[in-house]
Amino acid sequence: MTNANSDAKFPARKITSAAVRVAVTIALLALLWRLTDGQQVLSLLRHTEWPWLLAALVAAHGQVLLSALRWRLTAAQLDQPMRRRDAINEYYLSQFVNLAVPGGVLGDAGRAVRQRHQAGMLRAAQAVVLERLVGQVALFAVLFCGVFVVVIRPGGMTLPEWLSDIVGWIALGLLGVVILGAVLLAVPGRLAQMTAGFLAALRLGLLAPRVWPRQVGLSLLIVACNLGSFALSARATGTVLSFAEIVTILPLILTAMMIPLSVGGWGLREGAAAAIWPVIGAQAEAGIAASIAFGLVILAASLPGVWTLLMRRQVVSGSG
Repeated sequence: MTNANSDAKFPARKITSAAVRVAVTIALLALLWRLTDGQQVLSLLRHTEWPWLLAALVAAHGQVLLSALRWRLTAAQLDQPMRRRDAINEYYLSQFVNLAVPGGVLGDAGRAVRQRHQAGMLRAAQAVVLERLVGQVALFAVLFCGVFVVVIRPGGMTLPEWLSDIVGWIALGLLGVVILGAVLLAVPGRLAQMTAGFLAALRLGLLAPRVWPRQVGLSLLIVACNLGSFALSARATGTVLSFAEIVTILPLILTAMMIPLSVGGWGLREGAAAAIWPVIGAQAEAGIAASIAFGLVILAASLPGVWTLLMRRQVVSGSG
């Protein structure tokens, strides 16, 4: 009876969590509409320059394809070889689920589950986590380098104190994660074993002598595609960003999408853009329009994942 009750409560909790994320997303977007000039945002979107938006879409597809190759490289190091086509199809599907379904990481979890047949669930999960981890590290590395150059470069872009404080807190947070890992590794028990296993996978998947140069190269290209897609979306809606602005404010806005409170980062990303856009002398409404355009672009770039899903359902139906 106890197991039945707990099984019933688990999907109920998932449904509640999804409903909360949807509600938060709608509430954030509605709040931004009230606090800013929503009509101006719509006007900027209506006057979108489509050639720039198509270029943003190309860059977004590049980000997905390169991420699939990075995952394939990481998984191969952990005894999970896969064909390039399979990795690309899986990544498109994962990206679509992450962006369209409340939960934020359900697509990544699905990738791990579907690849568990080769080396087990643990290795499959480690490959997915490591691939996403190196992506976030690369984004933060670009952010910190950009901020450092902005600070030491005289007469250039000036970051307000509150924005510098956010960057500082991000750096402290990353340092805290490293310290926590060291503590867990030093404490005897199950957590130490899990931490040691993850670090061993990290050395194999990311830091092996012939692997890390390719990981670094792919990750920097992926960040370039991601930031480029956002910058091109901004250009399409009327904001021209300098290189310094691209590598400082855009990573901060993308970081807001990591907060697991909304669907696909919607609302959080637009709120961050509205707050940060005035730093470059532009209106908050322009930031919201650029963020919405970028959100639609990355969602459109994930649509091949729907084709992958439909094909798999046909295969399952045919075998049934």
